[in-house]
Amino acid sequence: MADRPPMRPTRDPRVTLDDLVEVLLNKGAVLHLDLIVAVADIPLIGVSIRAAVAGMETMLEYGMMRHWDEATRAWAERSVTRRALELREGEGVIRTMSGGHLLTGDVYKGWRPGTVHLTDQRLVVLRDEPREILWQTELTAVRAVRLVPERTVGGEERLRVEVTSADGGRELLSAREPEELHDLLTRACAGRLAPALPRGPVPDEEPPLAQGHLWFWEPRRAGPLWRGGQARLTADRLVWKSPVDSGPALVLSTADITGVRRLPGYGPAGEGSVLAVGTAADGEVRLAADDPDAWEQRLNAASPMAAVG
Repeated sequence: MADRPPMRPTRDPRVTLDDLVEVLLNKGAVLHLDLIVAVADIPLIGVSIRAAVAGMETMLEYGMMRHWDEATRAWAERSVTRRALELREGEGVIRTMSGGHLLTGDVYKGWRPGTVHLTDQRLVVLRDEPREILWQTELTAVRAVRLVPERTVGGEERLRVEVTSADGGRELLSAREPEELHDLLTRACAGRLAPALPRGPVPDEEPPLAQGHLWFWEPRRAGPLWRGGQARLTADRLVWKSPVDSGPALVLSTADITGVRRLPGYGPAGEGSVLAVGTAADGEVRLAADDPDAWEQRLNAASPMAAVG
């Protein structure tokens, strides 16, 4: 790689405070400052500053302040749970997150938003205003838990959590972190989940063909932006999620992938790291990987259309 020219300070009178804030939030800045305060040419005070200034999303993508963020979120969720959910004696909270319950009936069918509370005794979907328990079940009554994709009215595919009870009834829940809720609920009900349901077997969650860190060229109103996150590729779909998002920003069915090709030039992982994933519906999705060769092969292998081509 050819040496790049050093960065030099510039001045543009057209730059506003909004532009500065956008750069700090999206990209960040690293400050290196060595200062010596001297009197009569005698150095008295030395100041050495090494600081990184960026938005929380950028910090978390690069692995900075992750422990503080996780601890703060956990404290906030525990505080909200204690105020919102009336716990039984000896009942402990495992996880709380925003979500909802799909109400089905002869007259009305639709999502009712609320807060999902998972304790060591039950799973509850609670609405705060007006206060009402939308749905709940004892963990002893849960017989199966699985993730199911659902296409929203806007055409976006979201993951939902399907809970099957001992009487064969099935309920569909939405959650800010559906995969985490699925894993926690599965562990909380360990030993009681049935391998098959009265209505037929429920397949286990598909093992990933590949998973790891990828960058996603996310479309935004102010212009597309590279974002780092975790990707998981199964035989059915490719899911990408940023560590600070409430849900996956990309859920792409492998049946819709028409082919994968490498783009020339530089990406966030270096030269030749950008992959253009062709789709039947949306045209093209751009990803970047530290190991683009491996991801290109796996995506093409998982796509029926690419395999035929």
